[in-house]
Formats: sequence, structure tokens, C-alpha cells
Amino acid sequence: MKAPTAVGLVPARSGSKRVPGKNIRVLAGHPVLAYTIAAARVSGVFGKVVISTDDEHYAAVAKHYGAEAPFLRPAGIAGDVSPDIEWVEHALAELEKKGERYDCFSILRPTSPFRRAATIRRAWETFLAADGADSLRAVEKCKQHPGKMWVVRNDRMHPLLPLSPGEQPWHSSPYQALPEVYVQNASLEIAWTRVVVEQHTIAGVTLVPFFTEGLEGVDVNDERDWDWAERMVARDPGLLERVQEPAFATMQ
Repeated sequence: MKAPTAVGLVPARSGSKRVPGKNIRVLAGHPVLAYTIAAARVSGVFGKVVISTDDEHYAAVAKHYGAEAPFLRPAGIAGDVSPDIEWVEHALAELEKKGERYDCFSILRPTSPFRRAATIRRAWETFLAADGADSLRAVEKCKQHPGKMWVVRNDRMHPLLPLSPGEQPWHSSPYQALPEVYVQNASLEIAWTRVVVEQHTIAGVTLVPFFTEGLEGVDVNDERDWDWAERMVARDPGLLERVQEPAFATMQ
């Protein structure tokens, strides 16, 4: 059977508020999105790697590192609260205008620089082996269990999850005794393109988990994250996918 085709989509809008310019902020000599592009290319999974950005400069940076930037994302779907489905639909539609159709797509966020090519290959194999799945999403075990979370209303606390047994509430139980709960991380998502077309969603109904390991699921999203990432990379540069290209000219 012929292997399904896939395109790697790298979302990199320019309007980040918490860390301005975070998608092209320099980490170990390269803009952070360079490591996602390198991992995607080295993985061998994708027919091409495409950046979805609203900024010409970001597009130029991405092209320097081997991604394609055949279109710009319209401002109307590049805001703080714009849902992923909008830019994914736009990207797939723009590619289809050029006669390029893919069976699958993967969302690879630039703020996950510790996601390696091997991570992507492992996720792809997991996805292909999952009969009947609409999509795959990276998850990790919750460090802060929702069974110990609360909603405050009128100065009174109520358990976020009203499912715990009355004789031994989760909020009063040790972590080891609580049911395993997983939280999605920003490492990657993979889905069949038909899910977008038929269901207007990036996930569909049937999702398979991809359990990230080590630093694979780390999302570098605020200043504290950046400080930590810089220390980790200074200690061990091999944590990042190797980038073959020279540093982008304006970032040297």
C-alpha cells in the first residue's frame, strides 16, 4: 500500500505579546523556528515544510532555513485568539490552488525546539498504526492534577472536577492515588486532511495519544521558559536538532 503524503505546517505569526518576536528569537545562534524546520526536514516524513506567517521577514527567515513560504497569512486570521482551524484551512487551500494536495498534515510549533526529527518519526509511525484515528496529539502526564483544582464563586471553593468519590475526595488524596490524567503539549499534532475538509476541525472525533518523552514536549513561551532553555542548551547543545544553514544574516 502506498504511504500517505504529509505536509509539515509551521505556524509563526508575528504578534506575540508575552515574548515579542518569540518565533524568531535567537536560541544558540539561530532563530528558534530554525530547529523546528530542521527537525521536520530531517525526519523524512513530509513532502515539504511550509510556514504560515503574516510577516514577510518571518517568511524570509523560514526560507533561509529550508521551509517554503508560498503565501502570507491574512491579518484577520493572525490575531491573539484566532483558532488554529482558520490558518490550517487557509494553508491547505493555498497549497491546493497550486495543485498540491496532501493526505495528512502536521502542526509543528516553533516554540518546541527540543522536538527532534526522531520525535516526529516516532509520532508518524504511531499515527499510521492507529486504525480509525482522525488525528494524533502530543500529551504528557499532568504535573498539577486537575483533581486538586478549584473554581471560586462568591468567595466559596468548588472542585473543578466533581467526579471524585465522596468517601475520599481527590483534593484530599496523594498524587499517586489519583487517576492518570494527561495534558496536551505544543510538540506536534498530526491529522488526516479530510478531517479539516469534512468536519471543519484540526482534530476530528477520534484522537490517538502521542506520549512525549524527556524535553520533547517543552514549550518555550515566556521569559522564564527562555532563560531555562538557554541554560539547558548552554549545558548541552546536542539537545537541539542540528541546523545545517549559517545563521540568518540579520541575527548573527
